Amino acid sequence: MSTRPTAPSPDASPARLCRWVLGLALRRRLSLLAVGATTLLKVGVDALKPWPMLFLVDYVLQAKVRPAWAQTWAEFLPGAESPANLIAWCVAATVMLFFLSWALGLVLSYASVSLGQRMVYDLATDLFAHLQKLSLRFHAKQSTGDNIRRVTADAACVSMIFKDALLPLATALASLLVMCGVLWRVEPGLTLLALAVVPWMAVVLRRYAKPMLDLGYQQQQVEMRLYQLTEQTFSSLPVVQAFCREELNDQALARANRDTIDATLALTRVQLRFKILMGLATAAGTAAILWFGTQQALAGHLSIGVILLFLSYLGAFYEPLASVMYTGLVVESAAGSAKRVLEVFHTPHEVNDPPGAKALGRARGEVRFENVTFGYEPERAVLRGISFQAQPGECVALAGATGAGKTTLASLIPRFFDPWEGRVELDGQDVRNLTLRSLRTNVAMVLQEPFLFPLSVAENIAYGRPRATQAEIEAAARAARAHDFIASLPKGYRTVLGDRGATLSLGQRQRLAIARALLKDAPILILDEPTSALDADTEHELLAALETLMSHRTTFIIAHRLSTLRRTTRILFLKDGGVAEAGSHEELLARGGLYARFWQGS
Repeated sequence: MSTRPTAPSPDASPARLCRWVLGLALRRRLSLLAVGATTLLKVGVDALKPWPMLFLVDYVLQAKVRPAWAQTWAEFLPGAESPANLIAWCVAATVMLFFLSWALGLVLSYASVSLGQRMVYDLATDLFAHLQKLSLRFHAKQSTGDNIRRVTADAACVSMIFKDALLPLATALASLLVMCGVLWRVEPGLTLLALAVVPWMAVVLRRYAKPMLDLGYQQQQVEMRLYQLTEQTFSSLPVVQAFCREELNDQALARANRDTIDATLALTRVQLRFKILMGLATAAGTAAILWFGTQQALAGHLSIGVILLFLSYLGAFYEPLASVMYTGLVVESAAGSAKRVLEVFHTPHEVNDPPGAKALGRARGEVRFENVTFGYEPERAVLRGISFQAQPGECVALAGATGAGKTTLASLIPRFFDPWEGRVELDGQDVRNLTLRSLRTNVAMVLQEPFLFPLSVAENIAYGRPRATQAEIEAAARAARAHDFIASLPKGYRTVLGDRGATLSLGQRQRLAIARALLKDAPILILDEPTSALDADTEHELLAALETLMSHRTTFIIAHRLSTLRRTTRILFLKDGGVAEAGSHEELLARGGLYARFWQGS
């Protein structure tokens, strides 16, 4: 499979979108070749289907003088001297051609769906990988439901453009080329008459294209609102139930469903009017051919077989003609989803590996901040001129009021963000010069909100070390004081947790998150409020265990609990984005400054 083609801009023209989709199809060259070959075969077979009927009517039933091609065919068939045998051969040829067309249609349908789904798979995989690497700043501004829809529903736009636009367009052009050539050679006058309704079809398409596009976009928007409402409700169900919002949410969902129904029906009504007018154009063309053809036949200028040939072709003639006109409409309708996909691809990775980035082995754990300034929004710095150094094995507490920048400071170590000014070093190397994978392999984190996956307990603990043994998993759980409650679960370590660990208490989730960080065995450990959800006895046991484990790691603890702060070797007290005070617990108390007042107030 070839590499992904360069994504056009989100505002690319329909033609540019089609070239991009074709580039995605070319990644699956064998599948595309199979679709193309099957399409050409089917077009050829469909063009041959009416000819046995023409031969039967004109040269068997009416016994007209056979032209060279008909005479050659008749002489080739065994028993051609007998009209009965010729009738049998014509019927057999018709059945064979219809069966072959049907079989090729099945193959083409399967091959095109298969290729379309593989294109969606390729695009969704690329999109998922790109989204995972985008900065937390990007994801903070995007809803989870919106990103899910981009990877699932919006990625399907490439299949829609390919299966419903490009493939029908290619098939239609091939069919029109073959049929127009055949019809023109047989009877130019009737061919021009068949094409006379094309301007009518073009006017109808122009009249209804924009309303169908606008209504299609409205339908997508109301469906998106319905999806977001459902996702928001079930992702925050405890809050919904606690505040008795069920009835209000039911009403909101009912309104969203009504809006979806109204939008769908409005679009359907316009589509039906469009199809009726296009059908009238087809009927008018067919009626004109029938009337003019019979007049010519009565005058002896045209055979009945030729009229039947034209009528047979017309059904397959107007449909691809409409497909050619309809292609732009299909692409435009998929452009909204394509734009949302392309917006992601054109969002740059704020944090990535620079050229020549070094792979770091196991770090010693020396962390240094040098005059670091950083903020999430321009002109609004959260950290200002932060400078400090943590020695290997040192335990540093980050303290301060809510919003002082503690979590932000810690997030710069694994490069979730890059500082505006200054540098963050690990073992004397700027972290921006290290590969992200090797840097983050050396850092284990317990986030303030412990996140668990709908996997087994063992899989959650081993999330950072998938190849860990059961003994190693249990050792980490014991160190995190989680083994006892895990053993009481129905299937122990094989118990599958609910979404986000909803079947466990917050304290239990926190202990599993700590076990996961400990099992990673990284030289740098970041604990964001690690004991905030634990009772006093469990906290005391866990901190005692952590002291032993932290002695071999450089540890940063973000904490408000004074019992946690007292166990650290150094405290950085943050205020207004800077380090206001630094020292041990006893030293800071003796100074009687900000930390002392914080301690006394707590």
